[in-house]
Amino acid sequence: MMRLEFLSLARTNSSGYRIYGAAELNQLQQILFFRELGFALDHIKEVITAPSFDRIAALKQHRKQLLDRKRQLDLLIANVDHTITEAEGRITMTDTEKFTGFKEQLIAKNEQKYGTEIREKYGADTIDKSNGKLRNMTVEQYERVTALADEVIAALLEAYKTGDPAGEQAQHAAGLHREWLTYYWNSYNKEAHAGLAQMYVEDERFREYYDKHQHGLAQFLRDAIDVYIKGTL
Repeated sequence: MMRLEFLSLARTNSSGYRIYGAAELNQLQQILFFRELGFALDHIKEVITAPSFDRIAALKQHRKQLLDRKRQLDLLIANVDHTITEAEGRITMTDTEKFTGFKEQLIAKNEQKYGTEIREKYGADTIDKSNGKLRNMTVEQYERVTALADEVIAALLEAYKTGDPAGEQAQHAAGLHREWLTYYWNSYNKEAHAGLAQMYVEDERFREYYDKHQHGLAQFLRDAIDVYIKGTL
């Protein structure tokens, strides 16, 4: 059950029930919008009670994110419909159509799992552009970026044995990680790379992705990237 102690009250009636006025209902609606987008209550409280909070701007951003979600769902539904029709023998889906549907499923999964955190950290526009790059990937590009992800892990595991995040092997792994990022980012940014590496350590879901291969691997990658970005132009 949601705890909304920070929601101000207009008044309480003689029976002890909370009575909300227009301002309180507007605030409650705003809270529910944030909750629908996956924000934690502590973060919602921090945002809506800040002096700089702009309700109209927030509503416009909510609308944009909901439209993006609707677009993803519409594409997924269309792809499922086509798949059902193909399974029934009424149409034949092209490889391009199947790959398009696969990419939309991948985007939807990532948004559901990580969308709130990465949008807060990097901004909705940056994440939308990253999703756009994924949508435009060819099969060959997707195969390469998938192989790169495996190469990063393999290089990291070898580098980890040295115990030196500044060593040649660790820096090679950090360079591979940068190459992997270029398939999703419009342009490389050292600060963003460092921030992502830090998130790998702080967020247990990201940390588990690396540490399932070797305990402490996420932190080792973070340290290697910190060295790497200091040595890049």
